[in-house]
Amino acid sequence: MPASGADRVRRLVLDTSAYSHFRRGHAGVLDALVRAERVLVPVTVLGELEAAFELGTRARDNRRVLDDWLDEPFVDLVDTTASVARHYGRLFSTLKREGTPLPVNDIWIAAATLDCGGALLTFDRDFERIRGLDVMRLDI
Repeated sequence: MPASGADRVRRLVLDTSAYSHFRRGHAGVLDALVRAERVLVPVTVLGELEAAFELGTRARDNRRVLDDWLDEPFVDLVDTTASVARHYGRLFSTLKREGTPLPVNDIWIAAATLDCGGALLTFDRDFERIRGLDVMRLDI
């Protein structure tokens, strides 16, 4: 799905909501994926997806589809590194001081996005509260 043209997104980071809507064929997600040079999935998102699979009735099928997609040459996992942890610590403390905390997993996803210099594709408004985070928020 590599993109061409001026509207290319160099690093597109998917949160859990974006992956879920991708699987449902949401046109906005599909368009963003086509415009991306690289699609990145933080390991935190992988964990959230695995939890959802386990709670559902099609865990094996969902996991197979996800694994096949992660094997695509334009898709990479974003590991949680010491650098990501530093971003997390800064974000967590800033949000707490401002009285606007976010769910812990969302902060990890934002930290991974900041660390890799990507644009986060999401349906979640909460990410817009993080200064300096490049957010591409879609509506359902």
